[in-house]
Amino acid sequence: MNAIPASIDLLADLVAFPTISADSNLPLIDYVEAFLAGHGIAATRILTEDGEKANLFAIIGPAERPGVILSGHTDVVPVAGQPWLDDPFRLRVTEDRAIGRGAADMKGFVACALRIMAKAAGRPLTRPLILALSHDEEIGCVGVRRMLPALAGLEPRPDLCIVGENTGMRVLTAHKGKVMGTIEVTGVAGHSSEPDKGVNAILLASDMIQITRGIQKRLKAAAPPDLELSVPYTTLHVGVIAGGTKVNIIPQHCSVSFEIRNRPEDDPDLILAELAEAGRALAARHPGSAVEVTVTNRYPGLSTPADEPGVAFVQQLAGANRTGKAAYGTEAGLFREVLGITTVVCGPGDVAQCHTPEEYLVLSQIAACDDFLDQLVDSLSM
Repeated sequence: MNAIPASIDLLADLVAFPTISADSNLPLIDYVEAFLAGHGIAATRILTEDGEKANLFAIIGPAERPGVILSGHTDVVPVAGQPWLDDPFRLRVTEDRAIGRGAADMKGFVACALRIMAKAAGRPLTRPLILALSHDEEIGCVGVRRMLPALAGLEPRPDLCIVGENTGMRVLTAHKGKVMGTIEVTGVAGHSSEPDKGVNAILLASDMIQITRGIQKRLKAAAPPDLELSVPYTTLHVGVIAGGTKVNIIPQHCSVSFEIRNRPEDDPDLILAELAEAGRALAARHPGSAVEVTVTNRYPGLSTPADEPGVAFVQQLAGANRTGKAAYGTEAGLFREVLGITTVVCGPGDVAQCHTPEEYLVLSQIAACDDFLDQLVDSLSM
C-alpha cells in the first residue's frame, strides 16, 4: 500500500460533513474553527443573511506584509441517484485512492491547507498565510462574493492567491468565465385545433434555440487555435427547456435555460445582446408574443499574465516549467477581479473525477499537495 499522506485524517473528517450546496455548511465551519483555535489561530466568519451558511478566513504571520491566500470551497454536489458502493460521506482509503463525495472537489485541498496552517502557526513567518473557505461555489461561485470585500480591505492587501481546484498540481493562469441565463418566451394561448389563432411559445423557443446554434457555430469557426484549452472557443449551451401545460392547448409560456462559457478575451455581453436583439425581432413578427433574455448568474474568467512574479513563484513550488488553461470556471476569476492580485489555480486531483459516483482523489496527489504547501511555508519562513 502507498504511504498514507499526512492530510488524510483531516480529509476523512471533512468528507464526513454532507455539505451539499442546498444544506448548511455550519457544522464543517464549526469543525474548522475549532481545529484552527486548537493551534492558536483565530478565524473570522462571514455569515449569509439567514445565518445558515458561512465563509471563513484566518490569517497567521506578520500583519504588516502582503500575504498569500489559500482558497477553497466547502460545498459539494449532490449524491442522489448516483451508484455509490458505500456511504459517500464516509471516506474509504484503498491502496492508491481516497474515495468520498468532495474528496477531489475540493476537500482534498482544504485538508492539505488546514494541515499547513497548523504547521505554519509554529513557524516564524516573514509573510502572512491566509486561509479562505467559501460556501456555494458549486451553484455559481455565490458565497465567496460576500468574503472578497473583507479580504480586499486587508492592509496591506494580499498579493497572491492560490485556488486549490483540481489541476493535477499543474499551475493554471487562465480559465473560462460563465454566464447563466434564461430565454423567457410568452405566446398566445388557444385551442390546439386552431393553431394559427394563437402563438406557440414552444415553437418560438425552438426558433431561439436555432439562433443559439448559429451563434455557437460562428464562435467555433472564428476562434483562433489554442492548444492549452480542451475546448478552445467560447461555448453557448442550452441545458433546460420547459413549456406548455396540455397537448391540446397552444402553449403560452416556454423557458429555455442556457449558459455561456467564454474565453477570458471574449465578451459574453456581446452574445447576450445578440440573443436579446434576435428575441425582439422574433417577437415583432408574432403579435402578442414576447421574448426576454435574463441573466441569472455570472462569474468572470481568469487571465493572469504568465510573467507576473507570483506565477513564477508558484511554478517553482510546484516544480512546473509551464502554465496552462482550463475550460471550466473557478472562484479565481473573482479573486483576480475584486482584489486585483496575482491569482492562479493549482491543486490536487483530476477534474474528471469531480461530481461522479465513487469520486476519488489519488493518494499521491494529496502527498504532492502536502509537499507543495510545505515548500510554500518554507519559502514564507526564510
